[in-house]
Amino acid sequence: MSKTAIIISASSDIGDAMARRWKKTGWNVVGTYRTKSDKVNELAGEGIKLIPCDLSNKESIVKACSQFPKWDVLVLCPGTQDPVGKFAENNFDEWEESIKVNLTSQLRIVHALLPNRNKDACVMFFAGGGTNNAPQNYSAYTLSKIALIKMTELLDAEVPDTRFAIVGPGWVKTKIHESTLKAGKKAGSNLSKTKEKLSSNECTPMNDVLDCCEWIAASPRKVVGGRNFSVAFDKWGDEELVNKLKEDSDIYKLRRFGNDLLIKEEK
Repeated sequence: MSKTAIIISASSDIGDAMARRWKKTGWNVVGTYRTKSDKVNELAGEGIKLIPCDLSNKESIVKACSQFPKWDVLVLCPGTQDPVGKFAENNFDEWEESIKVNLTSQLRIVHALLPNRNKDACVMFFAGGGTNNAPQNYSAYTLSKIALIKMTELLDAEVPDTRFAIVGPGWVKTKIHESTLKAGKKAGSNLSKTKEKLSSNECTPMNDVLDCCEWIAASPRKVVGGRNFSVAFDKWGDEELVNKLKEDSDIYKLRRFGNDLLIKEEK
């Protein structure tokens, strides 16, 4: 019996590629889209069931979730970098809307769909940059992604019969970077960096992203549960790393290190 994957934002670049690959390998794939497009029609033509879902609209989310079948893998890959610019200068309503799309609406979907999961189900989110530094002018996007990283760990701790993981795809040539290009000077130094990356051969290949996701979907909870994997920098799939992950539950999670420096010796 074929497994079922639900891909939220299957009409996006990564979601589209994942839906097509998994359908070709025999999966039952159900995805969502926000607006009708040629890509949506193509996916439907390949036998992928598509359901409209606007992550900025609660009613749309509730309606979409009521139509999903029982599932084995749930992938949430929507995302927006808007509004780009300094927090104090952004329109707060737009900033709050970004938090909704990048974080709370995705969690609303997970909350609604968890009761309908199959045994040993897997949930995958997508992370972004900013975990180890403070990227300027992308506060809503960065905050949402870091919150998702921590929520992945929290869900892993609370729902032990399901695998939760989050994937950092790196620089992939997708439409998410259009926000930076449109923002111009508001993007700061990231504008030139984005242009340079997109015009080079240094971006993460889409196939690497898909391979990493497939590895996570096939791996046991002790290896992937609650963890944040970087497609570009981590040796996912490597047997040595797998053994280290099994031994240390803190690897690839949000942690503060160096606390021993705060401990003063008693005199």
